[in-house]
Amino acid sequence: DVRPLDLNTATAEELMALPGIGEELSRRILEYRETHGPFAAVEELMEVSGIGEKKLEELRDYITVSDGA
Repeated sequence: DVRPLDLNTATAEELMALPGIGEELSRRILEYRETHGPFAAVEELMEVSGIGEKKLEELRDYITVSDGA
């Protein structure tokens, strides 16, 4: 049983291990996090350029967000 990856603590390498996330998307996710702060919900990932509803649905089982605690 694989634990979901926390979008708020994930490294570029961890993000690239997700299905459909390559180097470019990984970089955009990290840039988004640096600019906007921690993700409040996995749905916020759709704000990142290149990630839409379909991609989010493919990733949903693999990702989570911490509440920052």
